[in-house]
Amino acid sequence: MVEDIEKIKTEILQKIADIKEFPQGAHNLRLNGKGVERVNSENIEIVPKENGTGIDIYVKPNTKNESAYIPVILTEGGLNDEVYNDFHIGENADVVIVAGCGIHNHTQHDSSHNGIHTFYLEKGARVKYVEKHYGHGQSVGKKNLSPLTQVFLEEGATMIMDTLQLEGVDYAIRTTKGELKDKATFIINEKILTQKTQFASSVFDVKLIGAGASTKITSRAVAKDESNQEFHSNVTGTCECFGHVECDAILMNKAQIIAIPQISALSSDARLIHEATIGKIAGAQLEKLLTLGLNEKEAEDFIINGFLS
Repeated sequence: MVEDIEKIKTEILQKIADIKEFPQGAHNLRLNGKGVERVNSENIEIVPKENGTGIDIYVKPNTKNESAYIPVILTEGGLNDEVYNDFHIGENADVVIVAGCGIHNHTQHDSSHNGIHTFYLEKGARVKYVEKHYGHGQSVGKKNLSPLTQVFLEEGATMIMDTLQLEGVDYAIRTTKGELKDKATFIINEKILTQKTQFASSVFDVKLIGAGASTKITSRAVAKDESNQEFHSNVTGTCECFGHVECDAILMNKAQIIAIPQISALSSDARLIHEATIGKIAGAQLEKLLTLGLNEKEAEDFIINGFLS
């Protein structure tokens, strides 16, 4: 059984962090509700919360070209894991943080993980945040993931968030909130795929409260079979600022998608744009690939992979 868990852990790490083993540098692994491995670097310190519910990550000012990995893995059925992680990024730091959760469930009991991540970026700091969610294992029990990400950006700070949910998650409510001060930038790239009877809801709420603040939210979604998705976004501009929301979705079989993009301009100097497109795969695209020798499923997979790449 130990070997099986190690094999599952390695497979999930590859899916959610693109690694088999942790590289040198800061990392923290949470396995089945407990921290099991933690390493600090010279400039990144990971401190467990006293009540065991999460960690605080401290990045020193002016830290450059460093990464921190903080994945969560569940390999047992019937777990309801909730974790609170706070990220404190010093002035002018520039780092990469890789998170995400993978659930392996082979039981009749539901397993769930709720990750509440809060980022505090000081003046001029820059973070690329990669968050992936993955469900693994055949089971009657569901694999549920509902992350909440909260971002507070001081003057001139930049956050780039790449979030993916491409396999095996039965139920997800994914919430992202941001508050941006002067000349801060928040870029969000979401890619999500649902199939069978899965459900996923994405909620974005970004407030542009500083002059020159900007955000761009881009969502690419594919819904197959009888799955359901919802997309909700609200960008609020209270001053001279820029916001752009773009939601593109492919609908297949009997799936359903609801997109509700909202923009709220509370100043005549706010410039806000929203776009939403939902539709099936274009027949011309399929026909072209069929003439090249692909069958219909291969052609659909080729188009979807390109759309989500």
